[in-house]
Order: sequence, then structure tokens, then C-alpha cells
Amino acid sequence: MAASKKNKWNKSIKKQLTVAKKKQNDFLKRRPHRSFRLTRRRDYKRNWEMPGYWAFTNEVGTVVWSQKWLFFKFMLLYGAFSFVIVGLLSQDNYKLLQETVNSLGANVIAGELSTLVQNVAIFSGVLGGAFNPTLTEAQQAYAGLLFLLGWMTMVWLLRQTMAGHKNIKLRDGLYSSGAPLIATFVIFLVVLLQMLPLAIALIAYGAAYSVNVFGDVLFTSLFWIIELLLMVISLYWITSSIVAMVVVTLPGMYPLKALKASSDLVIGRRLRVLYRLGWLCLTIITFWAVVILPMIAINSLVWLQNIPLVPLAVTILSAFSMVWASSYIYILYRKLVSDETPTA
Repeated sequence: MAASKKNKWNKSIKKQLTVAKKKQNDFLKRRPHRSFRLTRRRDYKRNWEMPGYWAFTNEVGTVVWSQKWLFFKFMLLYGAFSFVIVGLLSQDNYKLLQETVNSLGANVIAGELSTLVQNVAIFSGVLGGAFNPTLTEAQQAYAGLLFLLGWMTMVWLLRQTMAGHKNIKLRDGLYSSGAPLIATFVIFLVVLLQMLPLAIALIAYGAAYSVNVFGDVLFTSLFWIIELLLMVISLYWITSSIVAMVVVTLPGMYPLKALKASSDLVIGRRLRVLYRLGWLCLTIITFWAVVILPMIAINSLVWLQNIPLVPLAVTILSAFSMVWASSYIYILYRKLVSDETPTA
């Protein structure tokens, strides 16, 4: 009896070891890199036929424009829910900072440049969230849920658009896109965890700056090396996880499988994907600057100072950014999937 149980345990252990070994071999086949070994360029270079940055941006714009009314309705709905849940930027805080910057700028710089510099300073405050209202824990949870639902709805609408379907309705997207909510939430948590090194780097910089420890050259050099390493780790991780945010919305997809699939998609071209995501951030910031800077100048007029033009513009631009970013990332994902170049 004892010998029979022992044989069963041995068979079970051998089976588990065989499965683990097979998974390890499959993983190594998909990865050209080995720890502590120099990888030859011929082993990791992976072709990826992609249009140029401007051409790809125009392609994304063409897709968005082809369903402009559908995405416009999504923007209105997303902006309305954002207004109800989060609210507008604080107009009082905005006016206070505007008065502070204006009085400071008048004493430092004179002429036309003064107004431009002041507006750029206020715009930096808008991007940095200086006027964001303080949210309760419930509001933060609702805002996160709104983001996830908005993301899944946009991916569903884009998938139908790219498939060539006609007469796509926003209502269908709202009702049909929520199935992978829990799986998408898991990927979202993974992205947040992967950004911890970046958060630690920012906290460390703030602490070091507050105590003024950058006088020592050796300490400063070591500090920035560690900061750079932490930022690189986060960027390396989240590059594939952002793609996984699209993969996980596929029917029957599990979070771990989505992370595995997205990692396979970006292997050998991770840096190029990161460049494209950086270009996405640059285009969004540029569009915000084109819209917000004139708004700041107009809002500085005496008879318009009490009208929340900038807070309203920020709410609308946030909804537009959701449309643009999700479209950009989804089409980027389609480019990755359509390229069948092997990983190694």
C-alpha cells in the first residue's frame, strides 16, 4: 500500500517536472536572449514593416475620421461621466496660480515673451495636475472603472471598424464590450505594479531635492544612474503590458495568456514599440498645447476670468485623448499581429 502511494507521488512529481521543463523550453525558444551572455544582432533582430511616424499618425487619423460621429458621441458620453464622477478642474486654484504667475512674470521678463512664458507655465500646471480636484476613495474607484470601461468600449468599436462593419452603434459597444472587465482590470493592476520602480525614482528625486544633496558629484552620479535604471525597468515592462491591454479584450482570453502573447509580439522590436508610444505621448501633448494655450490667453481677459474655459477644455481633451490613444494603440497592435516574422 505504501509502495503504491509512493509510486503515485513519484509519477505525479515527474509529470509536473516534465510539464515545467516543456514550458521552460518553449519560453527559451521564443526568447533569443540568455542571461549573462552577449546576444548577437543576427539572433535578436526582428523585421517589422511599419509606416513612418507621420504616415502612421495619418493612418490613425483616417480611421478615427471614418467614424467621426461615432467617436464624437463616445467623447460626449465619456466627458459627461467624467464630469459627474471627477468634476472640473478647480477654477479658483486656476485663477490663483494665474495671478501668481502673472505677477511673477511681470517682474522677471518684459515684453511679448513674458505672456508666452506665463501661459506655458500655467499649461505645465494643467498637465501636472496642479488644478485637479481632491478625489475621495469612492471617486478614485469610479474614475478607474470609467477608464477601463471606456478603454474596452473603444477597443470594441475599433475592432468592428477595422473589420469593415457598417452602422456600428455606440450602444452596442457599451453593452457588448464589458465581458473582459475583470481580465482587463488584472492587466491594469500589472501595469500599475510595473510602474512602481518609476514611482520610487520620482519619490527618491523629490526627497533628495528637498534636502539638497546634489552638491556631492559622486553621490549625484550614482543617484542618477540608479534613477535611470529604475525608469528603464518600468519602461521595459509596461511596453508589452500596454499591448496586453488590447490582447486581453479578445474573447476567451485570460490575463496571463494575454501577457504572454503581448510579450511574444514585442520581443525583438520592443524599443521600436516604445518609440511609437513615445510619439503618441508627444502628439497628445502637442494637441493639448495647441488648444489649451490659446484658451489660457483668452481666459486671461477680465470679463472671461470667471468662466471655466480651461477646465471645460481639459475635460473635452481628456475624452479626446482616450479616443486618440486607444485608436493609436489598437492600430499599433494590429500592425504587430499582421507581421508574422518569427521571434528568433
